[in-house]
Amino acid sequence: MYNEQILIVEDEPAIREMIVMTLEMAGFDSLQAADVSEAHQQVVDHRPALILLDWMLPGDKSGVDFCRMLKNDEILSEIPVIMLTAKCEEDSKVHGLDAGADDYMTKPFSTRELISRIKAVLRRSSALSSDKPIEIGNLSLDTKSQRVTATGKVIEVGPTEYRLLAFFMSHPERAYTRTQLLDQVWGGNVYIEDRTIDVHIKRLRTLLRPHDCDKLIQTVRGTGYRFSSFIEPS
Repeated sequence: MYNEQILIVEDEPAIREMIVMTLEMAGFDSLQAADVSEAHQQVVDHRPALILLDWMLPGDKSGVDFCRMLKNDEILSEIPVIMLTAKCEEDSKVHGLDAGADDYMTKPFSTRELISRIKAVLRRSSALSSDKPIEIGNLSLDTKSQRVTATGKVIEVGPTEYRLLAFFMSHPERAYTRTQLLDQVWGGNVYIEDRTIDVHIKRLRTLLRPHDCDKLIQTVRGTGYRFSSFIEPS
């Protein structure tokens, strides 16, 4: 039994009940909300392990607005969010991820895939919840404060670059393909082209370069990328 509480934010009772039954069969406990106001109260009262958040909600705030509000809150930002929506346009999906969502599912979805996505997101969240900072070379990543430092100097990184760096530093010395990195950092959202990784790798290297840490992110020819403190002689 998992026993983690999952908050379902969905205004359609039939869909909400279906998800509740699916979660219960998989061993999760459920919380429910039909709008942003009720969802916020549930989050404050219960601090769920994960939120399943519908894109379209009644009232003047959408699911994306609520997600962005959570991710801008220092206390609540660590709660992972999976967006649920009937929208299928790529820009809508990217909009949800840009708001800070950890994964994205388009309705209708299979209950098996839903549980698989929930478990994957919870695993990633758990891996980044350690109290001890991750230190490799001169680089340090504090998962609690989500602060990155190099020789004591703070490096300002965006949320996507932070997630990418956090994955790299918690999985060093192993080569990953672009597809594997997308699966791990974005949650397997295949509608994002794998070359998107190259853009974020470039940004991350640019941020690390003034601190002489950019060479920790290494290109592996024919595969993808690797994070390693071993720098091969040129």
